[in-house]
Amino acid sequence: MTRRLTNKETRTVNKVLLTGRLTRDPEMRALASGKHVTQFSVATNEYAGNGKERSEYHNIVTWDRLAEICGRYLGKGQQVALEGRIQTRTWDDDKGARHWKTEIVANSVEMLSGRRKKDYAAESAADGLEAQVARLEGQVDADAEDASAEDPIPETLAA
Repeated sequence: MTRRLTNKETRTVNKVLLTGRLTRDPEMRALASGKHVTQFSVATNEYAGNGKERSEYHNIVTWDRLAEICGRYLGKGQQVALEGRIQTRTWDDDKGARHWKTEIVANSVEMLSGRRKKDYAAESAADGLEAQVARLEGQVDADAEDASAEDPIPETLAA
């Protein structure tokens, strides 16, 4: 027989699981304490039927080693799965106005779409440049061979 929990004993859970795409490149910074923090936002979509879609935008915060990894390898448009907890911060600005910010503090981030888009762009640009150089070098070598075979040096210049 299982015993029913009372209100005092009721357990609560603060756990978030999201899969979405980064809406901007992560912003990483180091605090005076030496800790690293990275912030970025993730968009998720909810499909309501009839072809309608609703987007939600979530602010994500990562700390320490995970922050360094996210700052280095994530980029805008990349798809990620993350796990963490929801947290709301409050503060008063210089004018005395109170502000609230709700964010997800991630403790696990998984890259679903491979390497960062910037890396793909840089790699394909480098490959394109290498191919151009190879074509040009091949063309220069071929032109030099053609010139020597077609245009013999006139005897007057050879002497």
